[in-house]
Amino acid sequence: MEDRIIRTEYSEEMQKSYIDYAMSVIVSRALPDVRDGLKPVQRRTLYDMYELGIRYDKPYRKSARIVGDTMGKYHPHGDSSIYDALVVMSQDFKKGLALVDGHGNFGNIEGDGAAAMRYTEARLRKVTQDAFLADLDKDVVDFMPNFDETEKEPTVLPVKIPNLLINGSEGIAVGMATSIPPHNFGEIIDATKAYMLNEDISVRELMRYVKGPDFPTGGIVTNKDDLLEIYETGVGKIKVRGKVEFEKSKAGKTNVVITEIPYTMIGANITKFLMDVASLAESKKTQDIVDISNQSSKEGIRIVIELKKDADAENFVNLLYKKTRLEDTFGVNMLAISEGRPETMSLKQIIKANVDFQFEIAKRKYTNLLAKEMERKEVQEGLIKACNVIDLVIEILRGSKDRAMAKECLVHGVTEGIKFKSKESKIMASQLMFTDRQANAILEMRLYKLIGLELEALINEHEETMANIYRYEDILDRKESMATVIMNELDSFKKEFNRKRRTLIDNVEEAVYKEKEFEVMDVMFLMDRFGYAKIVDMSTYERNKEAADSENKYKVLCKNNGKICIFTDKGQMHTVKVLDLPMSKFRDKGVPIDNVSNYSSAEEDIVCVSSQSELNLKQLMFVTAQANMKIVDGGEFEVSKKTVAATKLLDDDKVISVMPLYDQKHIVLQSKEGFFLKFSVEEIPEKKKTAVGVRGMKLNTGDTLEAVYYLNYGQEYSIDFKGKILSLNNLKTLKRDAKGTKVRV
Repeated sequence: MEDRIIRTEYSEEMQKSYIDYAMSVIVSRALPDVRDGLKPVQRRTLYDMYELGIRYDKPYRKSARIVGDTMGKYHPHGDSSIYDALVVMSQDFKKGLALVDGHGNFGNIEGDGAAAMRYTEARLRKVTQDAFLADLDKDVVDFMPNFDETEKEPTVLPVKIPNLLINGSEGIAVGMATSIPPHNFGEIIDATKAYMLNEDISVRELMRYVKGPDFPTGGIVTNKDDLLEIYETGVGKIKVRGKVEFEKSKAGKTNVVITEIPYTMIGANITKFLMDVASLAESKKTQDIVDISNQSSKEGIRIVIELKKDADAENFVNLLYKKTRLEDTFGVNMLAISEGRPETMSLKQIIKANVDFQFEIAKRKYTNLLAKEMERKEVQEGLIKACNVIDLVIEILRGSKDRAMAKECLVHGVTEGIKFKSKESKIMASQLMFTDRQANAILEMRLYKLIGLELEALINEHEETMANIYRYEDILDRKESMATVIMNELDSFKKEFNRKRRTLIDNVEEAVYKEKEFEVMDVMFLMDRFGYAKIVDMSTYERNKEAADSENKYKVLCKNNGKICIFTDKGQMHTVKVLDLPMSKFRDKGVPIDNVSNYSSAEEDIVCVSSQSELNLKQLMFVTAQANMKIVDGGEFEVSKKTVAATKLLDDDKVISVMPLYDQKHIVLQSKEGFFLKFSVEEIPEKKKTAVGVRGMKLNTGDTLEAVYYLNYGQEYSIDFKGKILSLNNLKTLKRDAKGTKVRV
């Protein structure tokens, strides 16, 4: 047992194990092979469909059957990865060339997932059969044992087109990732042929044929000049924009209509785009949006944004480019498995690898075909020769005791034991020299083959076989002939499966959004007793001043770029940006102040509302229920936070008054027990907002302040106290911290 123990450094073992794991993920799962452009799960799924006979001209089969068979035979990594691969290969909005024909709900461009595999059906597409799987029976690629060595699977599919460039690929491995954009079918075919005609061709010259990526979603590539470097190095960033059109609505408004989206916006990012556009309106980045609707359907993308009549549509679109994913970046990293290892490749390297692979499979294909034609030629020549001496052959067959004796005579001229009609026949039979394969064909030949027309057909077939042999030998002996065959095949694929380019390639200037100059103006903040707040312009307020004053509890003159400060009985100050409040018509209800601030009407009561600009010029008087008082400089409340502590409170105390000071001369404090104390404002000291303050009035045990009154110089001030008119001016002026005067009714 001790001999089995391996002593090693833990760090070395971990490093080796992790590297093995990483390479397994890189090679066996995440990255495509440069030759067929497929990841293992895609290759295995397509091969399984080929094995099951699910051809393009045959009925669809349940996706669950395909997934189960693939998992059981070739890919034991779970059904979800196989079905996901099957779904993606059927989605023409993700793939430049869909490889699977899906029947049922296979998802959509807006991110809705495919139905469960038990509900959907699939089959191969014609292009997949013709260009990916056609020559699997001709020994053109190597096969390897599957995971449990009960089946054989191809190491690579004999793909006859540069699929890695046509369909692109995305995958994340361990420590590396691939991101290859899809391209136009016809352009890639033309570039491949150009390389075959001139192997010294440069990437710049190849780009005469390959204009750039061709995304299934269309759009516009805006950095054409950067593409050369990207295709030379295999890495870079491609900037993609959606396509936008302008339409006039019946009401004379301009509609911005998005008809094509960036490739990166496929799926849930369309919903995110709609949310981003809505947030532009909510955050006041733009006030041009009237409505937004997603009218996309099977016919294509159609997102409509309705703008105001006076909106600058061009400028608004530039805002979308700057602030949303209507303009996005596609990161290119053309990483693929080449000769068993990951490699970042240029456009030319990928085409070269594919062309080399085409020559390899063509060589194996035509070597195999030549061998079969040579066998056919051997048999045909034997049958023709046998027909010329058919009487002798029949005599040998009739005179032989068994098949072995007849075959021995046909091959080696052995005549012993065979009964012949004449010595001449025996002598001629001893001179026969058929091959083993020819002898078997003669022995199996049917009598109707002796009919004249059949013999003529055999001769014609032999001539056709000889022509094929000469052709195959020429293809195998001369590289130019093989290249011609490959290029002819590429031309036929292009003719049948090419489509028009969808993505426009151009150099486009960076979008510049000009923000409208913000006009600072006076506005009126109105809030009713139910806590609904709004902003109205001054002309609206002046026209409705009487109603505004009577219907609203708080009215604050402020700037439209300023802040509203809300002081509560809990000693908190909540700020609200005026821009966060709706600019409303006079009869609009407004919004609950709770919705736009941290203030909670269920937990605290409002004591004072003011504008921050007004506070900066004033001092504030704070009075609490326990008669603590102080004056605070308004500049202390110029803060960026939405909520701060405006004052310090003792236990069980609360703020009952916050008042900006103008020219108030005296202050009057009223307790619940009916004590009134009048004294000069000058007796109250200025403190920091974090201070408790000084006592303004001596209170009996259990008594608290109920009201605070401020008297200006020369102003008459009377109140209704328990049904009696009380003139506050007639109260005797005392010192702060006195008990006050008991007013009896």
